[in-house]
Amino acid sequence: MKAIAHTRACALDAPDSLVELDLPAPTPGPRDLLVDVRGVSLNPVDVKVRALMEPDHGHRVLGYDAAGVVTAVGADVTLFSPGDEVFYAGDLTRPGSNAERQLVDERIAGRKPSSLGFAEAAGLPLTSITAWEILFDSFQLQRDQGAGDALLVIGGAGGVGSILIQLAKKLTGLNVIASASRPETKAWVESMGADHVVNHRNPLDEELAAIGIAPRYVASLTNTADHFSAIASLLAPRGHIALIDDPPSLDILPLKSKAITVSWEFMFTRPMFQTPDMDKQHQLLQSVATLLDDGILRSTVNKHLGPMNLDSVRKGHELQESGASIGKTVLDGFAT
Repeated sequence: MKAIAHTRACALDAPDSLVELDLPAPTPGPRDLLVDVRGVSLNPVDVKVRALMEPDHGHRVLGYDAAGVVTAVGADVTLFSPGDEVFYAGDLTRPGSNAERQLVDERIAGRKPSSLGFAEAAGLPLTSITAWEILFDSFQLQRDQGAGDALLVIGGAGGVGSILIQLAKKLTGLNVIASASRPETKAWVESMGADHVVNHRNPLDEELAAIGIAPRYVASLTNTADHFSAIASLLAPRGHIALIDDPPSLDILPLKSKAITVSWEFMFTRPMFQTPDMDKQHQLLQSVATLLDDGILRSTVNKHLGPMNLDSVRKGHELQESGASIGKTVLDGFAT
């Protein structure tokens, strides 16, 4: 089967930063689905893995979102059958989705939304899992519990921010403030349902003071270190910040007087460590699919780069590295 991989950690402009390989088709383990990949999307993790992680076995197949058709299942699979259409984000410790076929544990896959094509569906799993786990695992919210409280989403126009705004508005009742700094990103987060927009190019505590809101929750999706002192100032007492980026260090002592909780969200944790509750990702993807099919949630795809090949995957990495990507960027599977 064809696959796109990296063979060493390097910058995108290196001639061998991405390579096409011909690999043996994988064989399902007991809980595995073998999926014919029909659509994939790009995420910041693709860039980080390519640039920073040396492959363990000479190459690493990239890609951490996919939608496709199940062609075979392992002996212990109970959730899906051959012919089922699925979507998933995969497992950082296993070969990725930039391939014609991929193995994925059934416990982290969901049924593909019937209202979306494969490429568009592939734009949702990683970001939906991340956003869902922030709201319901980190913040420990219940459905419709957030009325009267506010959430600040720092970096609202990215993939995670786009679906987090929607989930927070539709499922929790939170007052959602999103940060955006350009006219096009401001318009995007408003279209996702943000109640207020603030500019993260300015001090965020001053921006929040200007609209008279002290949020109880902050989801910091980018540049946390740059905003951390402002977060400490703007958060309401006994508030909670969840972050997903990689600040070199954080001094959390200034949060003590307000008894603020800090937590990291990393959606690969459950599959990486085979946690007893890893099937929660299956369950939440099933819920997301229903919400999309019922028109409660909408697609966050903003760019489609055509079939998967070296050129289109490279363009996707360029977009991720530019910092100017809005929503999600997706591709079809390999052309047949």
